[in-house]
Amino acid sequence: MVHNSPDTEKTYLITGAAGFIGFFLAKRLLEQGCKVVGIDNLNDYYDVNLKNTRLELLQPSETFTFKKVDISDKAALVKIFAEYKPNVVVNLAAQAGVRYSLENPDVYIESNITGFFNILEACRHYPVEHLIYASSSSVYGANKKVPFSETDFVDHPVSLYAATKKSSELMAYTYSHLYKIPITGLRFFTVYGPLGRPDMAYFNFTNKYFAGEPIKIFNNGDVENDLFRDFTYIDDIIEGVERLLSCPPVGSGESPVTHQIFNIGNNRPAKLMEFIETLERCLSKSLGKEVIFDKIFEPIKPGDVPATFASTERLEKAIGFKPQTTIEQGLQNFADWYIKFYLGA
Repeated sequence: MVHNSPDTEKTYLITGAAGFIGFFLAKRLLEQGCKVVGIDNLNDYYDVNLKNTRLELLQPSETFTFKKVDISDKAALVKIFAEYKPNVVVNLAAQAGVRYSLENPDVYIESNITGFFNILEACRHYPVEHLIYASSSSVYGANKKVPFSETDFVDHPVSLYAATKKSSELMAYTYSHLYKIPITGLRFFTVYGPLGRPDMAYFNFTNKYFAGEPIKIFNNGDVENDLFRDFTYIDDIIEGVERLLSCPPVGSGESPVTHQIFNIGNNRPAKLMEFIETLERCLSKSLGKEVIFDKIFEPIKPGDVPATFASTERLEKAIGFKPQTTIEQGLQNFADWYIKFYLGA
C-alpha cells in the first residue's frame, strides 16, 4: 500500500492531546503543516506539569488550537465538532492504567465508555472521513496463545480497564455498522519513551532510583518464568498511526462494515528483568556513573497479565510498516531526556 502523507487541507481532532501519544501525534501532524485541534481535560492522574510541558511544546505552532474539554461532557464535545468540523478524529483520551482501575473504577466508565460513546455520537452527527481510537493489548486478557493476533478471542478481560477497551471496540463496530462511519481501532502494546507516562514501570523505576527508594517488581522474583512485555517505542507508534490516518477501512461484499482493528506492538517481547537491566545500563550511560536499582520482588498484581506479544502482520500488510526501534535505543533516548528534564544535566 502506498504511504500517503497527512492532508494539510484537513482538520485533525486529537483527544488526549496533552497525553503521551496524543502529544507526539499532534507534534508530527503540526510539523507537516496540518491543522490540529487538541482537547484534553488535563486531569491529575499523573503530574500535570508534564501535560503542560507537552502543550507548551505544541503552542508555538500557528495551526494548533487547544481546548480544555472532557470527552465525558457531551455538550462541550459537540460544540467542538460543530465549530471545527474535523475531517479526521483520533480518540486517545482515556483513563489509563490497569492497577488504578482496581481503586477508581468510576473514572474508567466515565472516560472510556461514556466519553467514547460521546465521540461516536459526535462523529455520527458531524460525519468524519475517519475515526481512529485507542484500544489496548489488555483486551487479550490472559490469552495463552502468542503472539496475540487481531482474530483471537477477546472475551475474557482480566481488569476493568481491559473491559472498557473491549466495550469501545464493540461500540465502534456497532456505530460503523449502523452509520457507515469508517473506524479503526488500535491495540497499543506497552508504549514507552521520552515525555512518557510517569505511571509506567520504566518511568516509575527511574523516579524511585533518584528518590533513593527501592523498586517493586511484580514477578515473584521468578527469572525463569518472568513477565514478557512487548515494549513499543513512541516513534514507532506515531509512524503507524500517521500512516493509518489516510487509510480508512473500506467495506467489501463479504465484510461491509467499515471497522478494522490493528495491533501496534514491537513484535519482539522482552523479559521484564532484561528491560530493567537495559534501563540501568542506559541511565548509567546518561549519568556517567553506574546505576543499579534496589529491587523488591512481589507477587503479580490482580489484573496483570503474564505476557503481551503482538502479531503485527495485519498492520504490515495494510501500511507496509512494522516497529523498528530496539529497547536499547528507545530506553537510551528516554534516559537522556529524563536526566536533562528532571536533573537539568
